[in-house]
Amino acid sequence: MTTSAAPHLLPVFARIDLSFDRGEGCWLVATNGERYLDFTSGVAVNALGHCHPHLVAALQAQATKLWHMSNLFQSPDGERLAARLCELSFADFVFFANSGAEAMECAIKVTRRHHAAKGHPERYRIVTFEGAFHGRTLATLAATGSAKYLEGFGPPMDGFDQVPLGDLDAVKKVIGPQTAGILIEPLQGEGGVRAAPQAFFKALRQLCDERGLLLVFDEVQTGIGRTGELFAHRRLGVTPDVMSLAKALGGGFPIGACLATANAAAGMTPGSHGSTFGGNPLAVAAANAVLDVMLKPGFFEHVQRMSLLLKQKLASVIDRHPQVVSEVRGEGLLIGVKAVVPSTDLVTALREQKLLTVGAGENVVRLLPPLIVNEAEIEEAVARLERACVKLSANQTKQAAS
Repeated sequence: MTTSAAPHLLPVFARIDLSFDRGEGCWLVATNGERYLDFTSGVAVNALGHCHPHLVAALQAQATKLWHMSNLFQSPDGERLAARLCELSFADFVFFANSGAEAMECAIKVTRRHHAAKGHPERYRIVTFEGAFHGRTLATLAATGSAKYLEGFGPPMDGFDQVPLGDLDAVKKVIGPQTAGILIEPLQGEGGVRAAPQAFFKALRQLCDERGLLLVFDEVQTGIGRTGELFAHRRLGVTPDVMSLAKALGGGFPIGACLATANAAAGMTPGSHGSTFGGNPLAVAAANAVLDVMLKPGFFEHVQRMSLLLKQKLASVIDRHPQVVSEVRGEGLLIGVKAVVPSTDLVTALREQKLLTVGAGENVVRLLPPLIVNEAEIEEAVARLERACVKLSANQTKQAAS
């Protein structure tokens, strides 16, 4: 749908030949005028959909006042956002960044510096888990540990010990005198919408308490309402010491945040970390506007109701098309459908039905609608999935007959 290629953009994305002119709510309008139902949300970013009026008004108002200032000066709006996040969470302090990867970099530095400040600089290693995704910087790539992301970038950064998700014995075995903390996603998104049992998270918290380690939660994708709570770890009944946020925090405007307890952040003194654009006035305005909307009564109950409806509808599709899809995973509106056919084929078939989705590990297709999605839009999305399954089933029949 584009008229020409984009030869000057570094070719690191396998871009679909499709571009959009505008959006509203859960819908996008392509440059040729066709309407698409967006169940990608910019990969869990556009939590309030496209062009939410409260976010638009907040950004327009801020754009007429101040776009940028240095962190050498006070930031009243940034302080307000930080105070709100702390009041809503376990944290005492917040550091603002520009992305999830930067928020994770801060979390890693907080974890290492915590022990150095207590006289144990040798404690710098962090336990991570197979299937995780923590970002694209050299440190977060090493934490992720995936060969396909690390290839060609030289030796991985030292300091990460990866074990199978849910294997408590493996965690205990790898912990040693150099271990500083444990890093985990409450629900793996990129890894295939996978979650360890609740008991595993509780055991990790106990291990950290017993051995003086920091428990770090990567909530870049799961946080800010995506799983039906403001933070996914609330559903686990486990509280971390450090947590990273991004994606939905700005509702589409780039912002990340690293939250920490006073104890965890004890080593973060003036000069120990920084960011030129972190806490940018426009980003802070967007994030405060997101919280304004999400903290209204009934918001998360709506997400939970839509989640239940979507899961029920998807289960019925699986019953009718077991040769195409086999399983529904996830919490809230971070939903994964495990495909029997190649997941890329299902994503393509759905896009042909004007439904946008995104792939994940373990041959899973993620459904990530805006959290404001309504019943009619869920019905429409499932109808488009049904049509895609019918088409893929017909293709299978033709291939078998040929």
